[in-house]
Amino acid sequence: MTIGLMGVFVLAWSIIPWDRAASVHAEPEPISTHAKAAALIDVESGRLLYSDEGDKQMKIASLTKIMTAIVAIEHGKLSDKVKTSKRAAGKEGSSIYLKLGEEMSLHNMLYGLMLRSGNDAATAIAEHVGGSEEGFVHLMNEKARMLGLENSQFKNPHGLDAEGHYSSANDLAKLTAYALRNRIFKEIVKTKIKTAPNPNEEWDYKWKNKNKMLTMFEGADGVKTGFTKQAFRCLVSSATRNNQQLAVVTLNDGDDWVDHQKLLNWGFAHYPLDEVAHKGQPVNGYPLAVGRTLQYPFAEGEREQLRSKMVLLPVKSTAYALGERGTINWYIGDAKIGSTPVYEPQGARIKLPDREAWSTSLTSHPLSAKPWLTSFWGALKFVLGTLFGGEAARW
Repeated sequence: MTIGLMGVFVLAWSIIPWDRAASVHAEPEPISTHAKAAALIDVESGRLLYSDEGDKQMKIASLTKIMTAIVAIEHGKLSDKVKTSKRAAGKEGSSIYLKLGEEMSLHNMLYGLMLRSGNDAATAIAEHVGGSEEGFVHLMNEKARMLGLENSQFKNPHGLDAEGHYSSANDLAKLTAYALRNRIFKEIVKTKIKTAPNPNEEWDYKWKNKNKMLTMFEGADGVKTGFTKQAFRCLVSSATRNNQQLAVVTLNDGDDWVDHQKLLNWGFAHYPLDEVAHKGQPVNGYPLAVGRTLQYPFAEGEREQLRSKMVLLPVKSTAYALGERGTINWYIGDAKIGSTPVYEPQGARIKLPDREAWSTSLTSHPLSAKPWLTSFWGALKFVLGTLFGGEAARW
């Protein structure tokens, strides 16, 4: 696909056929689950593909540990030795059976946290990384705020039922998509079996992942199980197919293994990931190139509604001095789906117009007897106006 200042208009009449540009996308076939709340998200784009009671605040059991893991990875040092306190060693619920005073690398302890859902590991990690469990919980809530998780509040790092400890299916989907973009987190949660040194015995620890999706669904690569007497069965799973990764969240679902397979298959079938623009792609009619690859999961008929808007940076701005020349914002209808920076090709030093901002749109013009002529004339006026200032605007 060719894009650019001329392409901003050219795409509307040469790439998108006019008889399809006005089409309305077809809604995917309806689907349901046994969950009290559920969500499905595309990891690359962060687009929520399905949501049922997605913003409802609910108990989430050990799905809490998704936040625990990503906060520990971002704030801790993986090679650090984490010492098990009395509070950690005595933590009730699921455990990797750490002993008082036992030391283990943070990296290995994260495997115990995510594969075996160790509450003792969660407590030890929190105390080490946050200085105290309470200090770590503060970091968890700060991360939730930064990610815009409006229906989440954490009171502990393990997920045991506590007053005021909750999240939502949509929030957990967004958190999971964020965490899966971290290579360390991604590697941990897809691991089926992990061994780690055991200082107290002659044999190593050997942890088998509790997430059955890893063996029952082709392409499954995460993420976390959860259960308490108040939260009931909770599950976050992920899978990759055709270079697209999806993640599913279900809360209080008695048939979660089946529902997750169903939702993943539905998502892959109805929202395939497609390229909008790729890094290094030339901007047609302009001495610029796209700076970042952008992909998006389009439902049927949405691709034909794709449009873009180019905004050039002021010449005196800091970003301009660092090499960026502007941004292409991408839309389906009025909804923005992403953006791509644009740069001069390496070695090029071509002066762009000295303007605070110059923008245009890929929006299809209203149909007329000769829409291609209208589009071509608009494109010509735009390029000439860019190259010669405001002179062409009087044409």
